[in-house]
Amino acid sequence: MEFTANQIAGILEGTVEGDGEVTVSSLAKIEEGSKGSLTFLANPKYTSFIYTTQASITIVGKDFKLDQPVDTTLIRVSDAYMAFSRLLAYYNEVKMNKVGIEAPIFVAENSSYGSDCYIGAFAYIGEKVTIGNHVKIYPNVYIGDNVVIGDHVVIFSGTKIYSETQIGAHTVIHSGAVIGADGFGFVPNDDGSYDKVPQIGNVVIESNVDIGAGTTIDRATLGSTIIRQGVKLDNQIQIAHNVEIGKNTVIAAQTGIAGSTKIGEYCMIGGQVGIVGHVTIGDYVKIQAQSGIGRSVKDHEVLQGTPAFTYGDYSKSYVHFKNLPKLVNRLNQMEKRITDES
Repeated sequence: MEFTANQIAGILEGTVEGDGEVTVSSLAKIEEGSKGSLTFLANPKYTSFIYTTQASITIVGKDFKLDQPVDTTLIRVSDAYMAFSRLLAYYNEVKMNKVGIEAPIFVAENSSYGSDCYIGAFAYIGEKVTIGNHVKIYPNVYIGDNVVIGDHVVIFSGTKIYSETQIGAHTVIHSGAVIGADGFGFVPNDDGSYDKVPQIGNVVIESNVDIGAGTTIDRATLGSTIIRQGVKLDNQIQIAHNVEIGKNTVIAAQTGIAGSTKIGEYCMIGGQVGIVGHVTIGDYVKIQAQSGIGRSVKDHEVLQGTPAFTYGDYSKSYVHFKNLPKLVNRLNQMEKRITDES
């Protein structure tokens, strides 16, 4: 795909300074720009590169002043960073604008899909599935029976969506995610063996959710595992049965959340966090990476450590953690001196 400077300026509501007909077909960092690429300058630390970049077009702020002539065509906008972000979104939308049904695929006779959908080769769509409009299902996706998928959903290759799952509009599910597998439920027997507890609930994913590659969300034992509107899940996250995650919460990679835990709205959870089952995390909670949460947490708490406690106390305590060898050595010397004196 090629765009001229004038076309890009029209999308961004900016003004062109230089050759309006120069074309670009790729995006690049300003220090790595080459002919035919587009870049941007938002951070003053990179200003020197605008005089050496080989990029054909550079997006800059409307108030940016040049100290010397440049070879690149400039597009002046109100906010260079926001404009470049808008352009990335537009570029991604155009790039992913797939429509049509490839072959071979399997769609059960009693299933349906809406208008302007894309279904990639080797996709499997089970019984009584309902798929909305403008949905994109990439190759090798499995969709089980009785699944409901809203409009403008994107499901990337290799995703497995088990039966009864509900997915809201504008949700994106990345490759390798598994939605609706059985929760980890077993009953111990007297002889030390275990019997499986049937998992007959489902998973409900509301609108505008992002689910990263390799993330697993287990179905509920009874009822639903629920991912609320606007939640963003990174790669390789484990969400156990009957968990509920409140709207607009973000969770980084490799975090694990045990069964029946409720997480509030607008929370921020770092990578490799472990949260035990059957606890409640309040709204606007922030949990630092690699923390272990073994209790319920009130609204607005900021936690770090294992077991986790408040971030401020952790930071103060860490000073002493580092000095423990010195403190132990001092204690040993004091004990030796007291022993010698006695």
